[in-house]
Amino acid sequence: MTIEKVKGPASYFPSIEKTYGRPIDDWQQIVRSHYPAKHMELVDMLKREHGMGHGHANAVVAHTLSGDKQTAR
Repeated sequence: MTIEKVKGPASYFPSIEKTYGRPIDDWQQIVRSHYPAKHMELVDMLKREHGMGHGHANAVVAHTLSGDKQTAR
């Protein structure tokens, strides 16, 4: 069996959960509660209101928006 390494925004998730003390599902709900908003508006909101770093905020937003676009199809 080969263990596949997590890539993309999800690779940040363990660090985000450890650093900010909330599961990714919580962060995704926060992002969704601010719809409709543009990507960078959501990133800025996470940074401003929750003290999240830019890379972590961008990863959460990108993953959430991507998943929601897939679901909407």
